[in-house]
Amino acid sequence: MVRAQSLVPFIPVNSYRYKREGSRMRRCRIQIKAERRMKQTSGLIIALGALLISACSAAQITYPDKPIRLIVPFAPGGPADLMARMLSQKLTETFRQSVVVDNRPGGGGASATETAVKANPDGYTMILVTASYAANTALSKLPYDAVNDVAPIALIGENGLIVTLNRRVPIMSVKELIAYDKANPGMLNYGSSGAGGAIHLATELFNQMAHTSMTHVPYKGLGPALNDLLGAQIQVVFGGMPQMIPQVISNRIRGIAVTTQKRSNAVPDIPTVAESVPGYEAVQWTALLGPKALPKEIVARWNSELNRILQLSDVKERMAGAGTEPAGGSPERFREVLRRDVAKWQKVVRIAHIEPGS
Repeated sequence: MVRAQSLVPFIPVNSYRYKREGSRMRRCRIQIKAERRMKQTSGLIIALGALLISACSAAQITYPDKPIRLIVPFAPGGPADLMARMLSQKLTETFRQSVVVDNRPGGGGASATETAVKANPDGYTMILVTASYAANTALSKLPYDAVNDVAPIALIGENGLIVTLNRRVPIMSVKELIAYDKANPGMLNYGSSGAGGAIHLATELFNQMAHTSMTHVPYKGLGPALNDLLGAQIQVVFGGMPQMIPQVISNRIRGIAVTTQKRSNAVPDIPTVAESVPGYEAVQWTALLGPKALPKEIVARWNSELNRILQLSDVKERMAGAGTEPAGGSPERFREVLRRDVAKWQKVVRIAHIEPGS
Protein backbone atom coordinates (compact mmCIF):
# COMPACT_ATOMS: atom_id res chain seq x y z
CA MET A 1 0.00 0.00 0.00
CA VAL A 2 1.34 3.34 -0.94
CA ARG A 3 1.59 5.90 1.98
CA ALA A 4 0.46 9.39 1.37
CA GLN A 5 3.35 11.92 1.70
CA SER A 6 2.90 15.15 3.68
CA LEU A 7 3.08 18.01 1.35
CA VAL A 8 4.16 21.55 2.38
CA PRO A 9 1.86 24.00 0.72
CA PHE A 10 3.50 26.35 -1.76
CA ILE A 11 3.11 29.97 -0.92
CA PRO A 12 4.07 32.30 -3.69
CA VAL A 13 6.48 35.09 -2.77
CA ASN A 14 5.79 38.66 -3.74
CA SER A 15 9.22 39.62 -5.13
CA TYR A 16 8.53 43.39 -5.00
CA ARG A 17 7.57 43.25 -1.32
CA TYR A 18 10.61 41.11 -0.52
CA LYS A 19 12.96 43.59 -2.17
CA ARG A 20 11.27 46.49 -0.37
CA GLU A 21 11.62 44.84 3.03
CA GLY A 22 15.23 43.98 2.31
CA SER A 23 16.00 47.56 1.32
CA ARG A 24 14.38 48.80 4.54
CA MET A 25 16.49 46.43 6.64
CA ARG A 26 19.65 47.53 4.90
CA ARG A 27 18.79 51.17 5.61
CA CYS A 28 18.20 50.33 9.25
CA ARG A 29 21.56 48.63 9.49
CA ILE A 30 23.27 51.64 7.86
CA GLN A 31 21.48 54.00 10.29
CA ILE A 32 22.49 51.90 13.28
CA LYS A 33 26.12 51.90 12.14
CA ALA A 34 26.00 55.69 11.61
CA GLU A 35 24.58 56.20 15.09
CA ARG A 36 27.33 54.03 16.55
CA ARG A 37 29.97 56.08 14.72
CA MET A 38 28.41 59.34 15.99
CA LYS A 39 28.43 58.05 19.56
CA GLN A 40 32.07 57.01 19.19
CA THR A 41 32.95 60.43 17.70
CA SER A 42 31.04 62.29 20.44
CA GLY A 43 32.83 60.26 23.05
CA LEU A 44 36.17 61.13 21.47
CA ILE A 45 35.29 64.85 21.38
CA ILE A 46 34.22 64.78 25.03
CA ALA A 47 37.41 62.97 25.98
CA LEU A 48 39.54 65.51 24.07
CA GLY A 49 37.64 68.40 25.69
CA ALA A 50 38.19 66.95 29.12
CA LEU A 51 41.86 66.52 28.30
CA LEU A 52 42.17 70.15 27.20
CA ILE A 53 40.37 71.39 30.31
CA SER A 54 42.64 69.25 32.43
CA ALA A 55 45.71 70.62 30.62
CA CYS A 56 44.54 74.22 31.10
CA SER A 57 43.83 73.61 34.77
CA ALA A 58 47.24 72.03 35.19
CA ALA A 59 48.87 75.02 33.49
CA GLN A 60 47.08 77.41 35.87
CA ILE A 61 48.09 75.32 38.86
CA THR A 62 51.75 75.13 37.81
CA TYR A 63 52.12 78.81 36.84
CA PRO A 64 54.69 80.08 37.44
CA ASP A 65 57.16 77.24 37.02
CA LYS A 66 60.22 79.37 36.23
CA PRO A 67 61.62 82.82 37.15
CA ILE A 68 59.70 85.92 36.06
CA ARG A 69 61.34 89.05 34.65
CA LEU A 70 60.04 92.39 35.93
CA ILE A 71 61.33 95.13 33.63
CA VAL A 72 61.88 98.58 35.18
CA PRO A 73 62.60 101.35 32.63
CA PHE A 74 64.60 103.36 35.17
CA ALA A 75 68.05 103.22 36.75
CA PRO A 76 68.56 101.36 40.05
CA GLY A 77 67.98 103.33 43.23
CA GLY A 78 65.12 105.57 42.12
CA PRO A 79 61.55 105.50 43.48
CA ALA A 80 60.24 103.18 40.74
CA ASP A 81 63.14 100.78 41.21
CA LEU A 82 62.64 100.67 44.98
CA MET A 83 58.93 99.97 44.48
CA ALA A 84 59.72 97.18 42.02
CA ARG A 85 62.19 95.55 44.41
CA MET A 86 59.72 95.64 47.28
CA LEU A 87 57.08 93.99 45.10
CA SER A 88 59.51 91.44 43.66
CA GLN A 89 60.36 90.27 47.17
CA LYS A 90 56.69 89.81 48.10
CA LEU A 91 55.79 88.17 44.79
CA THR A 92 58.74 85.78 45.00
CA GLU A 93 57.41 84.60 48.35
CA THR A 94 53.91 84.17 46.90
CA PHE A 95 54.80 82.53 43.57
CA ARG A 96 57.69 80.48 45.00
CA GLN A 97 59.62 81.50 41.90
CA SER A 98 62.09 84.37 41.60
CA VAL A 99 60.71 87.66 40.31
CA VAL A 100 63.85 89.30 38.95
CA VAL A 101 64.06 93.09 38.50
CA ASP A 102 65.59 93.99 35.12
CA ASN A 103 66.58 97.69 35.01
CA ARG A 104 66.54 99.11 31.47
CA PRO A 105 66.89 102.91 31.69
CA GLY A 106 67.17 105.27 28.74
CA GLY A 107 65.08 106.46 25.83
CA GLY A 108 62.33 107.76 28.07
CA GLY A 109 61.37 104.18 28.82
CA ALA A 110 60.14 103.53 25.27
CA SER A 111 62.74 100.86 24.44
CA ALA A 112 62.16 98.94 27.67
CA THR A 113 58.39 99.15 27.20
CA GLU A 114 58.64 97.89 23.62
CA THR A 115 60.59 94.88 24.89
CA ALA A 116 57.84 94.08 27.39
CA VAL A 117 54.95 94.74 25.00
CA LYS A 118 56.41 92.46 22.32
CA ALA A 119 57.46 89.71 24.73
CA ASN A 120 55.89 86.25 24.67
CA PRO A 121 52.52 86.68 26.47
CA ASP A 122 53.12 83.75 28.79
CA GLY A 123 53.26 85.67 32.06
CA TYR A 124 57.04 85.56 32.43
CA THR A 125 57.75 89.15 31.32
CA MET A 126 56.06 92.10 33.02
CA ILE A 127 56.90 95.78 33.26
CA LEU A 128 56.49 98.38 36.00
CA VAL A 129 55.59 101.79 34.57
CA THR A 130 54.95 105.27 35.95
CA ALA A 131 52.74 108.16 34.84
CA SER A 132 55.47 109.17 32.36
CA TYR A 133 54.32 106.15 30.32
CA ALA A 134 51.12 108.04 29.47
CA ALA A 135 52.95 111.33 28.89
CA ASN A 136 55.37 109.72 26.44
CA THR A 137 52.51 109.18 23.98
CA ALA A 138 52.26 112.95 23.59
CA LEU A 139 55.99 113.57 23.27
CA SER A 140 57.13 111.04 20.69
CA LYS A 141 55.92 108.51 18.15
CA LEU A 142 56.03 105.13 19.85
CA PRO A 143 56.32 101.70 18.19
CA TYR A 144 53.27 100.52 20.14
CA ASP A 145 49.84 101.75 21.22
CA ALA A 146 50.14 102.64 24.90
CA VAL A 147 46.50 101.78 25.60
CA ASN A 148 45.55 99.01 23.19
CA ASP A 149 48.79 97.01 22.83
CA VAL A 150 49.09 96.13 26.52
CA ALA A 151 47.33 94.13 29.22
CA PRO A 152 46.82 96.45 32.23
CA ILE A 153 47.20 94.50 35.47
CA ALA A 154 46.85 96.97 38.35
CA LEU A 155 47.69 100.38 39.70
CA ILE A 156 50.18 100.03 42.54
CA GLY A 157 50.63 103.45 44.10
CA GLU A 158 49.63 107.07 43.61
CA ASN A 159 51.15 110.30 44.83
CA GLY A 160 51.08 113.91 43.92
CA LEU A 161 53.56 116.71 43.59
CA ILE A 162 53.82 119.52 46.11
CA VAL A 163 53.84 123.16 45.00
CA THR A 164 56.83 124.78 46.69
CA LEU A 165 58.27 128.29 46.67
CA ASN A 166 61.40 130.06 47.75
CA ARG A 167 60.64 131.66 51.10
CA ARG A 168 61.61 135.12 49.87
CA VAL A 169 58.59 135.17 47.55
CA PRO A 170 55.61 136.86 49.29
CA ILE A 171 53.12 134.09 48.36
CA MET A 172 51.27 131.97 50.91
CA SER A 173 48.60 130.21 48.84
CA VAL A 174 47.59 129.12 45.34
CA LYS A 175 45.26 132.10 45.00
CA GLU A 176 48.11 134.45 45.93
CA LEU A 177 50.38 132.66 43.44
CA ILE A 178 47.87 133.28 40.64
CA ALA A 179 47.35 136.91 41.65
CA TYR A 180 51.09 137.58 41.96
CA ASP A 181 51.83 136.12 38.53
CA LYS A 182 49.11 138.21 36.88
CA ALA A 183 50.29 141.37 38.67
CA ASN A 184 53.96 140.66 37.87
CA PRO A 185 54.09 138.99 34.43
CA GLY A 186 57.42 137.37 33.66
CA MET A 187 58.66 137.53 37.25
CA LEU A 188 57.98 133.92 38.28
CA ASN A 189 60.22 131.16 36.98
CA TYR A 190 59.52 127.52 37.72
CA GLY A 191 62.03 124.72 37.62
CA SER A 192 61.52 121.15 36.39
CA SER A 193 63.50 117.93 36.28
CA GLY A 194 63.61 118.12 32.49
CA ALA A 195 61.57 119.13 29.46
CA GLY A 196 58.54 116.91 28.94
CA GLY A 197 58.84 115.34 32.39
CA ALA A 198 56.12 115.02 35.01
CA ILE A 199 56.98 118.30 36.75
CA HIS A 200 57.05 120.23 33.47
CA LEU A 201 53.67 118.88 32.34
CA ALA A 202 52.02 119.33 35.74
CA THR A 203 53.11 122.97 35.92
CA GLU A 204 52.04 123.69 32.35
CA LEU A 205 48.66 122.16 33.16
CA PHE A 206 48.46 124.65 36.04
CA ASN A 207 49.44 127.53 33.73
CA GLN A 208 46.65 126.55 31.32
CA MET A 209 43.93 126.06 33.94
CA ALA A 210 44.85 129.02 36.18
CA HIS A 211 45.68 131.30 33.21
CA THR A 212 49.14 132.07 34.56
CA SER A 213 52.35 132.53 32.58
CA MET A 214 55.20 131.25 34.74
CA THR A 215 58.39 130.66 32.74
CA HIS A 216 59.88 127.18 32.45
CA VAL A 217 63.51 126.56 33.47
CA PRO A 218 64.47 122.91 32.77
CA TYR A 219 67.15 121.12 34.81
CA LYS A 220 68.79 117.72 34.55
CA GLY A 221 66.92 116.24 37.47
CA LEU A 222 64.99 117.53 40.45
CA GLY A 223 68.11 117.87 42.63
CA PRO A 224 69.61 120.81 40.69
CA ALA A 225 66.17 122.47 40.49
CA LEU A 226 65.79 122.19 44.27
CA ASN A 227 69.24 123.70 44.81
CA ASP A 228 68.33 126.73 42.70
CA LEU A 229 64.98 127.04 44.48
CA LEU A 230 66.83 127.16 47.80
CA GLY A 231 69.23 129.72 46.33
CA ALA A 232 66.37 131.89 44.93
CA GLN A 233 67.53 131.54 41.30
CA ILE A 234 64.00 130.26 40.60
CA GLN A 235 60.81 130.91 42.54
CA VAL A 236 58.57 127.83 42.08
CA VAL A 237 58.91 124.04 41.81
CA PHE A 238 56.14 121.46 41.60
CA GLY A 239 58.34 118.78 43.16
CA GLY A 240 58.12 115.18 44.24
CA MET A 241 56.96 114.71 47.84
CA PRO A 242 59.82 112.47 49.03
CA GLN A 243 62.38 115.12 48.03
CA MET A 244 60.44 118.27 48.92
CA ILE A 245 58.56 117.47 52.15
CA PRO A 246 61.72 117.31 54.32
CA GLN A 247 62.67 120.76 53.01
CA VAL A 248 59.17 122.07 53.78
CA ILE A 249 59.20 120.62 57.30
CA SER A 250 62.60 122.21 57.98
CA ASN A 251 61.23 125.58 56.74
CA ARG A 252 63.85 125.87 54.00
CA ILE A 253 61.11 126.19 51.37
CA ARG A 254 57.37 126.88 51.56
CA GLY A 255 54.76 124.27 50.55
CA ILE A 256 51.41 125.76 49.54
CA ALA A 257 49.48 122.93 47.82
CA VAL A 258 49.50 119.34 46.61
CA THR A 259 48.44 118.28 43.11
CA THR A 260 46.14 115.38 44.07
CA GLN A 261 42.35 115.64 44.26
CA LYS A 262 42.43 114.84 47.98
CA ARG A 263 44.83 116.10 50.61
CA SER A 264 47.84 113.92 51.20
CA ASN A 265 48.20 111.89 54.39
CA ALA A 266 51.88 112.89 54.33
CA VAL A 267 51.03 116.61 54.69
CA PRO A 268 47.35 116.78 55.67
CA ASP A 269 47.48 120.48 56.59
CA ILE A 270 48.50 121.53 53.08
CA PRO A 271 45.49 122.11 50.78
CA THR A 272 45.09 120.83 47.23
CA VAL A 273 45.49 122.94 44.11
CA ALA A 274 41.93 121.90 43.20
CA GLU A 275 40.59 123.82 46.21
CA SER A 276 41.57 126.99 44.34
CA VAL A 277 41.60 125.73 40.73
CA PRO A 278 38.61 123.36 40.43
CA GLY A 279 39.31 120.23 38.40
CA TYR A 280 43.09 120.45 38.60
CA GLU A 281 44.85 117.14 39.23
CA ALA A 282 48.31 115.83 38.43
CA VAL A 283 48.81 112.38 39.89
CA GLN A 284 52.02 110.41 39.66
CA TRP A 285 51.24 106.70 39.63
CA THR A 286 53.07 103.42 39.46
CA ALA A 287 51.49 100.40 37.80
CA LEU A 288 52.08 97.00 36.24
CA LEU A 289 51.54 96.01 32.60
CA GLY A 290 51.95 92.88 30.52
CA PRO A 291 51.79 91.99 26.81
CA LYS A 292 48.39 92.40 25.14
CA ALA A 293 47.59 88.68 24.69
CA LEU A 294 48.35 87.78 28.30
CA PRO A 295 45.85 85.08 29.39
CA LYS A 296 43.00 86.40 31.53
CA GLU A 297 43.76 83.83 34.22
CA ILE A 298 47.30 85.17 34.62
CA VAL A 299 46.10 88.78 34.66
CA ALA A 300 43.58 87.85 37.36
CA ARG A 301 46.26 86.03 39.40
CA TRP A 302 48.64 88.99 39.33
CA ASN A 303 45.87 91.48 40.06
CA SER A 304 44.70 89.46 43.04
CA GLU A 305 48.20 89.09 44.47
CA LEU A 306 49.05 92.78 44.02
CA ASN A 307 45.84 93.89 45.73
CA ARG A 308 46.63 91.54 48.61
CA ILE A 309 50.23 92.77 48.91
CA LEU A 310 49.12 96.42 48.95
CA GLN A 311 47.08 95.73 52.09
CA LEU A 312 50.07 94.41 54.06
CA SER A 313 50.99 96.70 56.96
CA ASP A 314 54.73 96.73 56.20
CA VAL A 315 54.06 97.60 52.55
CA LYS A 316 51.72 100.44 53.53
CA GLU A 317 54.35 101.76 55.94
CA ARG A 318 57.10 101.75 53.33
CA MET A 319 54.87 103.42 50.76
CA ALA A 320 53.79 106.09 53.24
CA GLY A 321 57.45 106.86 53.88
CA ALA A 322 57.77 107.72 50.19
CA GLY A 323 54.60 109.84 50.21
CA THR A 324 52.72 107.21 48.19
CA GLU A 325 49.18 105.96 48.72
CA PRO A 326 48.42 102.30 47.87
CA ALA A 327 46.14 102.16 44.82
CA GLY A 328 45.17 98.70 43.62
CA GLY A 329 41.81 98.00 42.01
CA SER A 330 40.85 96.14 38.85
CA PRO A 331 42.65 96.02 35.49
CA GLU A 332 39.70 97.96 34.06
CA ARG A 333 40.25 100.78 36.55
CA PHE A 334 43.88 101.07 35.48
CA ARG A 335 42.91 101.09 31.79
CA GLU A 336 40.52 104.00 32.41
CA VAL A 337 43.24 105.96 34.26
CA LEU A 338 45.57 105.27 31.34
CA ARG A 339 43.05 106.52 28.77
CA ARG A 340 42.35 109.64 30.84
CA ASP A 341 46.00 110.56 31.30
CA VAL A 342 46.97 109.92 27.69
CA ALA A 343 44.24 112.34 26.56
CA LYS A 344 45.11 114.89 29.28
CA TRP A 345 48.83 115.09 28.54
CA GLN A 346 48.37 115.10 24.78
CA LYS A 347 46.20 118.21 25.19
CA VAL A 348 48.71 119.92 27.51
CA VAL A 349 51.61 119.20 25.16
CA ARG A 350 49.67 120.44 22.13
CA ILE A 351 48.59 123.72 23.74
CA ALA A 352 52.02 124.45 25.27
CA HIS A 353 53.92 123.34 22.15
CA ILE A 354 56.15 121.11 24.27
CA GLU A 355 58.82 119.00 22.65
CA PRO A 356 61.50 116.82 24.30
CA GLY A 357 64.41 119.11 25.09
CA SER A 358 62.30 122.27 24.78
